[in-house]
Amino acid sequence: MQRRDIQPRPGWQDFAESVGFAFHTIDNEPYWDENAYYQFSLQQVEQDLEAPTEELHQMALDLIPDILASEQQLQQLAIPEQFWDYIATSWRSGEPHLYGRMDFSYAGTGPAKLLELNYDTPTSLFETGFFQWVWLEDQLMRGQLPQGSDQFNSLQDKLEQAFAQLPLAQPFYFSSVTESLEDKGTVDYLMDIALQAGLNCRYIQLEQLGDIDGQLVDSDGFPINGLFKLYPWEFMLQEDFASTILTSQTQWLEPSWKLLLSNKGILPLLWQKHQGHPNLLPAFFTGNQPVAAGWVKKPLFSREGANIELVTASGQRFSEDGPYTDSGYIRQALAPLPKFGDSYTLIGSWVVGDSAAGICLREDNSLITKDSSRFLPHIILD
Repeated sequence: MQRRDIQPRPGWQDFAESVGFAFHTIDNEPYWDENAYYQFSLQQVEQDLEAPTEELHQMALDLIPDILASEQQLQQLAIPEQFWDYIATSWRSGEPHLYGRMDFSYAGTGPAKLLELNYDTPTSLFETGFFQWVWLEDQLMRGQLPQGSDQFNSLQDKLEQAFAQLPLAQPFYFSSVTESLEDKGTVDYLMDIALQAGLNCRYIQLEQLGDIDGQLVDSDGFPINGLFKLYPWEFMLQEDFASTILTSQTQWLEPSWKLLLSNKGILPLLWQKHQGHPNLLPAFFTGNQPVAAGWVKKPLFSREGANIELVTASGQRFSEDGPYTDSGYIRQALAPLPKFGDSYTLIGSWVVGDSAAGICLREDNSLITKDSSRFLPHIILD
């Protein structure tokens, strides 16, 4: 695993905006960064990232029946009791799921260490599935990359295949909050893939969701029988229409059982069942056995590094503010992100259905990866 400098493509910003990548720069700071790329060997990708991703994914799925059968674990995950039966029905009826992303600390040698599962509302889809692939093709054509360069990236193809095969209600709605340009870009990308797969799709702002006689409806009063929502389940269950979720006949992507896996509490539960697994870090619910020699404190529900507290083995302390202060916490042993130059690098590994589907890389100037971190492309070259 190496970080290599490269000349950016001339005019890439204009191209980005022409294909809907309007959030390539956020608050005048680069989000997409093609001044460099990361190079992996095929063995690193296949053995150290792809295979562990699929194994850990299955391990996480295998925990779900145990969680649903345990009031203690449901309470540890802070799942509202009035939704326990609803989530159990969602799982036991086999409600289909679409995608997720695992975040790893990995420097090119040794086992990749799982930091968390983003299994409900992961973004960076467009950047991974489309834009970094186009970057690869363009830079190969320009002679800026060695011939034979490849990429671990079947994300778009697997998403299209999933939309073509999943038994989804039609018309199928896609939704995001109005004020988030990044969320809208992600949803537009997914909806475009679904359209190519033959799905009848419609977009609706999350704020326009309504209720008629316990059924979720759109702004014209038509029933929403299928909905992809780029909005966290833990927030959904706190909204005014939360009771409608229990009565509506809506098919959800992601299904409500994904709430169990997107919760940071899945990390201590994985460790309890698979203690010593090479890709897992010791993790505990707050108040249980402490983690020594460097640790990270994480809220059960948080995103983009918010409300994270990190202490290194030498005692250095880092923290990020945020809104996620109303749930429990876990402590996880620290696996520091590798540092390349002045940046710390995080690897995201995608899962579509039950298959690994590619990776993405984010750089930050801190050990805590935040929403201001940069996205860099990658190649595979032996």
